[in-house]
Amino acid sequence: MRVNFTVNGRKQEADDVWEGESLLYVLRERMGLPGSKNACEQGECGSCTVRLDGVPVCSCLVAAGQVEGREVVTVEGLADFAKNRSCGGHEGGACGTSLQEAQGWSAKGTDSQTGEGGISPHATLAPIQQAFIDAGAVQCGFCTPGLLVASDELLERNPNPSDADIREALSGNLCRCTGYEKIMDAVRLAAARQSEAVPSQGA
Repeated sequence: MRVNFTVNGRKQEADDVWEGESLLYVLRERMGLPGSKNACEQGECGSCTVRLDGVPVCSCLVAAGQVEGREVVTVEGLADFAKNRSCGGHEGGACGTSLQEAQGWSAKGTDSQTGEGGISPHATLAPIQQAFIDAGAVQCGFCTPGLLVASDELLERNPNPSDADIREALSGNLCRCTGYEKIMDAVRLAAARQSEAVPSQGA
């Protein structure tokens, strides 16, 4: 079957998708987006978390056919997603990545948008990504994409989360390396920076 959906703000088409194929498989193997990690394939670890119509989901549990006509944001698209959000959306192309810049993310000769080492020189990090770096919240990094997506959604929904809110939002994401404290620090840091930026945006 053919599945048409939006990935990181751009229309995509996946051909010859077999029945039961997961969204995770389509993203990694057909779209060339390896950021969402394939770990448990049972929805237990959260390493494959993406946003589906704004809601964090384990992409290993979502059948590819279920995303027909829907919008997916992966870790590769977080920076553009955050930029568009801060500008109040991307209608009319007034904010976010232009088509030419978006095409610059494509790996040549494939359907992928990014692929390993394919980051555009114009790319910037989402605030939550920068906070994870600054707080030292990354060790092996396998769980990081899912944690970033879940954290970004939390901060969009709740700009000033309590520690309990953070723990609840990240409860579906497992990390074997960090002990979670630096991850908590990173989300707190991103929230603090976000609240500091609000007055300046209105000025």
